[in-house]
Amino acid sequence: MTPEPHQNRRAILAQALGLLATGSLLGSCTTSRRSPSAALPGPVWPHENVTESPAPVADSSRARPTLPTKARFSVHARNEWTRAQPNVPDTNPMVRVEHITVHHDGMPPTVIRTQQEAAERLEMIRVSHVEHRGWADIGYHLIVDPQGRVWLGRPIHLQGAHVRDHNPRNLGVLVMGNFEIERPTPQATRTLDALLAHQSRTHGVPLNRIHTHREWASTACPGRSLQAHMDATRSSSGNLRNMLVRV
Repeated sequence: MTPEPHQNRRAILAQALGLLATGSLLGSCTTSRRSPSAALPGPVWPHENVTESPAPVADSSRARPTLPTKARFSVHARNEWTRAQPNVPDTNPMVRVEHITVHHDGMPPTVIRTQQEAAERLEMIRVSHVEHRGWADIGYHLIVDPQGRVWLGRPIHLQGAHVRDHNPRNLGVLVMGNFEIERPTPQATRTLDALLAHQSRTHGVPLNRIHTHREWASTACPGRSLQAHMDATRSSSGNLRNMLVRV
């Protein structure tokens, strides 16, 4: 009998937790040999009504990059997936955002439908970054799950840990999934494009400074199918480019 999706998810999560305990799985897009992008069909962009939701901003008296109060996607606060806080003394301030870099998590594929399932995946990544890599917090600032929800990760006013030697002034955006062996959902790619356009306008980051991890380093990240999407959406007729030229 075929297991139910939640049984598959629990089995995979249990396996991943076992690998975490041995240090075999670090829950991030690790550097490896670059894989060529496969020829994939272009993304389809059906019309979809999306909600506006305010995003919480950490309190501070000094100027800092922020996530603006209105966005064309739902935004989930950090306290919806973890009670842990960054070890701020071990971080550097972001100061400003000049680049945006897209990643995948590169973990074993699993079914992620509910907010709880997405929160569990995020906490697993955070734990691997903190306990096994010794980082101050999860390395990414913004996370997109397969249902198109956006989650707040490391506070945007703190420098991330997602591209070795290129973290200063670089906003890290993670799309949940392993896109070497699966494809991002239409919900995820629609939200990713909207989020990238939103952050590009907010911080004044031009299209040619919206990157993928493999464009900085020799790595398979963000996986060949998400790389194919990023190539298409930034092209002359791509969705992201069109969103950025709209008034």
